[in-house]
Amino acid sequence: MGSLRLDLTVPTRGFDLELALELGAETVALVGPSGAGKTTVLRAVAGLVRPARGTIECGGETWFAAGVDVRPEDRAVGYVFQEYALFPHLSVEQNVTFAGGRLDGLLDRLRLAHLANAKPRELSGGERQRVALARALARRPRVLLLDEPMSALDPHTRGAVRAELHDLLRELGLPTLLVTHDFEDAAVLADRIGVLADGRLHQLGTADDLLATPADDVVASFAGANVLPGVAAPTPDGLTTIRLDAGGTIFSTARAVGAVDVVVYPWDVSLGLTAPDDSALNHLADEIVSVGRLGNRVRVRLRTLTAEITAASAERLTLQPGRRVIVGFKATATRLLPRA
Repeated sequence: MGSLRLDLTVPTRGFDLELALELGAETVALVGPSGAGKTTVLRAVAGLVRPARGTIECGGETWFAAGVDVRPEDRAVGYVFQEYALFPHLSVEQNVTFAGGRLDGLLDRLRLAHLANAKPRELSGGERQRVALARALARRPRVLLLDEPMSALDPHTRGAVRAELHDLLRELGLPTLLVTHDFEDAAVLADRIGVLADGRLHQLGTADDLLATPADDVVASFAGANVLPGVAAPTPDGLTTIRLDAGGTIFSTARAVGAVDVVVYPWDVSLGLTAPDDSALNHLADEIVSVGRLGNRVRVRLRTLTAEITAASAERLTLQPGRRVIVGFKATATRLLPRA
C-alpha cells in the first residue's frame, strides 16, 4: 500500500510553515486562507521547494532528510497545477506524453480518446482538468498532488466534475494531497481535511469531525460557520447566556464561562419578518446585506451573520438588501469555543 509521510519546516516570507502529516491510500485536503502555506506543502513534496529541516518519505523511500534531497524529476510525483499548465501548442496526446509520460490507456480511461488530437483551447474546463490528470498519471506516480483542482471551472460544471474526480481518486487508491480554499470541495473529495493557517495545522479530521467539533474559530470559519465573539455566563436553569460583542444576548445548551466564540452554521439559521412563535430561544434583529441564490437554496448575508434558507422561503419573505428581519436559531445549535 502506498504511503506518504512528511515532517518539515519551510521558511516563508511571513512565517515558518511547520507540518507533520502521514497518509496512506487516501485523499487528504488542506484548506485555509491564501498565503497559509498550502501550495508550499505540495511544492516541498514535489521537490520544488527545499525545507529548512525535516523528512519526506514515500512508500518507504526517503525523498528528503539530512543529507538527502532527491531531484524533482526523480520523485514519483503526479502534480496537477492550479491552472492545469497545459501547453497550448500541443495536442491532448502530446500534453499527456510530454517529458516521457506513458499513455497506458489513460485517454480511454479518462474519456479523452476522441480528443487526442485537439488543442487545449478547444476543450471545456472539465476536459482540460482530465488532460492535466492524465499527464500527471502518465508518470506512474506513487503520490498525487492537486493544487486547487476546481478553481478554473465555472459554477455550472463544478458539481459534475467534482463527482467525476471523487470517483477517480477512489479508483486510483493513491496517497493524494489536495489543496483548496473551498470546504465543500474538500468535504466531497477528501477522506480527511486539515485546516492550515499561518503555517500551522489547526485540526485534521473528517468533514463531520470539523463540522461537529471544530478545534477553534479558524476551523469553524473554514467549515462555513458564523463565528460571533461574546462573553458567556451560566444561568440558573442550566443554560449559558452569551452577551455578543456586536450587541444582543443569546443562549446555548453548551457550558462555558468568559470570552467565547459562538459557532452557528448558516443552515441552522431561520429568518422571519416578525419574531416567530417557535422553539428557538435565540432571536436577533438584523439587516440584510446581500441575497444570493445557490440552486434551490438562498444564502442571505446579514450584518451580523449569514443564513442559508430554501428558495421558497426567500421568495415568500421577499428578501432584499436593506430589509430588516428577525434571525432565529436554537440554543442546541449554538456551539461555544473558549477564546484564547
